Amino acid sequence: MKIAIITPIGLLLFFAATLSAQSDRAQPPLALVGGTLIDLSKSGRSTNDIPNAVVILRGGKIEAAGPAALVKIPRDTKTLDYAGTYILPGLIDGFGGLNSQAQANAWLYMGVTTIVGLQDDRRGKLKLDAHPSPHIYPLDGAGFIDEDSLLFSLPQWRNKIKKGEDFADLNEQETKAQIEELAGRGTRVIWLGHDLTAAKTKFIIAECHRFGLITYGEFNATPYSDAISDGIDVLLHMSRYELGLIPSRLQEPLLRDPEGAALGPAYAYLRQLDPADPSIAAYAKQISSSRVALMPTLSLSYLQLPDHRNLWKEPAASILDPKGLHQPSDPVTGEVNTKYATGDQRHLTTNDDAHFFSINQALQVAHPLNLAGTGSPAFSTMPGISLHTELELLVRSGLTPRETLAAATSNYSEHFGWHELGLVEAGRRADILILASDPTIDISNTRKIRSVILEGAILDRNALLNAPR
Repeated sequence: MKIAIITPIGLLLFFAATLSAQSDRAQPPLALVGGTLIDLSKSGRSTNDIPNAVVILRGGKIEAAGPAALVKIPRDTKTLDYAGTYILPGLIDGFGGLNSQAQANAWLYMGVTTIVGLQDDRRGKLKLDAHPSPHIYPLDGAGFIDEDSLLFSLPQWRNKIKKGEDFADLNEQETKAQIEELAGRGTRVIWLGHDLTAAKTKFIIAECHRFGLITYGEFNATPYSDAISDGIDVLLHMSRYELGLIPSRLQEPLLRDPEGAALGPAYAYLRQLDPADPSIAAYAKQISSSRVALMPTLSLSYLQLPDHRNLWKEPAASILDPKGLHQPSDPVTGEVNTKYATGDQRHLTTNDDAHFFSINQALQVAHPLNLAGTGSPAFSTMPGISLHTELELLVRSGLTPRETLAAATSNYSEHFGWHELGLVEAGRRADILILASDPTIDISNTRKIRSVILEGAILDRNALLNAPR
């Protein structure tokens, strides 16, 4: 018999899930009738939408979904008319923070029902007790320990940091134990960082996959070609994974100096790289022929790219406290706030974003798998709101609207094996977004939200805007 060990965080999540399940059982089943069910399978390449669909929700799950002619509505079901609307899964942000109830409400108001959540000095501590809240799939690093680790509260891990230091590198045995403990505590994603050697990267990827954990890579010292060959699941941040384009003569110094002066020549090389350079096509082919996905987090560059808008004009922004955001934009103009330093520790200038975006567009020609993630609330991004800017920028990168929608829904299910979410079909979690206009025609229609459903319960979006800061 396998005995489950419930940690304090796990106990909190257990009670939350129990209360949610009790609430669901008290609710009558729902039938969403008349809307068009958007097909987002096969990474957005399938187009078998179902007009006049019926979706049955019971006990927080989707009981049935399909054409009205084939789905029988049980007698005890409450029927809701959604004729003329468009039904798709709740949106997923694969890289974000949540440090207040107001931020939780903003995520939900914008139709984001699941986030891969992290905590750090830019995004604050991860608030796991928000209610209501999107589902939080925790992310943590491996191979080191610092105060932002989800294990930092445990003395046996905190004490590995020597007095006067901010973090501690872990040896192979310690890293193995760390990954096992994180997996046991419900962590879903492991971040592999800048100074990891190629050998340690390979070891961590293998250990994570042994426990069913997803790996995000953001490398300096490890060559990207090595990480891809070793099975990294996600390459994070366009301004980071484009380092995979630098020649070996610039990569070798990063092995010795991953966070220092060696980054300068590496980024100088990228600044002068023509988006039509054959090396980009070769790198794109390597990515698309592997099992790795790109998570470009384009929203981190949103305000440096043309045709951006003032995100403070969004209704959800009215409940966000600028103090809970990292380098918030100017609330009057919506532009980068000049009182904050422009440097972001990437050795970039404010003029680099458009160039790196054009390189990312060139990578998209090979049709790699993409995942939507924003990095909110860092560098002027906003919870929930910025996922919609991410969708807009993915379309500008070259994806179709349907492929872009898949990047925020079904790609997580198909690439990660997270089969509880990502599609509207029987057996999945009843997290659903209902739109007033067709998002496959115009991606901005994702902001025309009619209803957000979380575990089978229709959220009161107006009430979400009344949250205290």
